[in-house]
Amino acid sequence: MPDPLLETWQIHNRINLYLLRAVSAPGLSVAPLSGGRSVAQIFAHIHNVRLMWLEAAGTPTPRSVTKLDKDAKLTVATLTKALEASGETVGSLVQSALDAGGRVKGFKPHVHAFVGYLISHESHHRGQATMVLKAAGAPLDKKIAYGLWEWGVR
Repeated sequence: MPDPLLETWQIHNRINLYLLRAVSAPGLSVAPLSGGRSVAQIFAHIHNVRLMWLEAAGTPTPRSVTKLDKDAKLTVATLTKALEASGETVGSLVQSALDAGGRVKGFKPHVHAFVGYLISHESHHRGQATMVLKAAGAPLDKKIAYGLWEWGVR
């Protein structure tokens, strides 16, 4: 069984993927009328911020884990693959930090706060994506919306 902190990170990542997989292809291109990131760009941003922190922490990333171009044609499959890979790599960083006394290079105070920071940041953007879809007349199905809170089964 993984450490509870690592398990929390893994559940959170699965929740992100659960939401992403519920977005239709047309839904990915929806953006706020007032300007800002499209739904696809929001998920790309989440991935890219993870990479920024991995780099800051000096964590080696597999060659296949690369930054996403926010202006590229992003698909659910492309974003899923990226978030799975960056999520796994962040998980490796969390486990390494736990094994080495709880510190993440470049982040204070400790790995627990680091995971809290990432979850807070990404949850903020999950909420953005949900609101952008709702404002565009393409709200999430209620089953999906409630499913975002079912951490015990994700």
